[in-house]
This record gives sequence, structure tokens and C-alpha cells, in this order.
Amino acid sequence: MQLDTDSMKDPLTRLKRAQGQLAGVIAMIENGDDCERVLTQLAAVSSALDRAGFKIIATGMRHCQTLRDRGEEPPLTEAQLEKLFLALA
Repeated sequence: MQLDTDSMKDPLTRLKRAQGQLAGVIAMIENGDDCERVLTQLAAVSSALDRAGFKIIATGMRHCQTLRDRGEEPPLTEAQLEKLFLALA
């Protein structure tokens, strides 16, 4: 399934933010920062990635359902969508 750039603006923003956060975590480790601060920031990165992934799968699910409602064949089956969703969990 091709990703529509308009519907991917929010996940892309989240991923770019996570990229910046991850660079910060790497710098913190390289600088010998406090363990608790590093892990707190790492958890924030992980959460941002999760949210971006769930946003992408939700968009795909809506897209496939819209096609089904129109009587068209979606690019992914329900089983494929479920597998992708569970890969994020």
C-alpha cells in the first residue's frame, strides 16, 4: 500500500521529533549523563515511535475500509493489517 503524503504529515512530524530526541539520547550517553535522565528520554523516543506507527496503521485501516465501502479491493487484507498492527504491539 502506497503512503499518501498528506495523510502521513502527522506521523512524519512525530518521527522527525523522535529522530531529534534519539540524537539527544545518544549525545547524553556519549557525555556520560545521568542514567535516569537517559532512560527517561529513551522512553520518550520509544513512545513517539509507537504513536507514529499506530497513526500509520490507523490511516491504512481507514483507507482500506473506505475502499471496501466503495466495493473496491483494498491493497491489504484484514489479516495483513492485523499482522502489521500486532507487529507494533
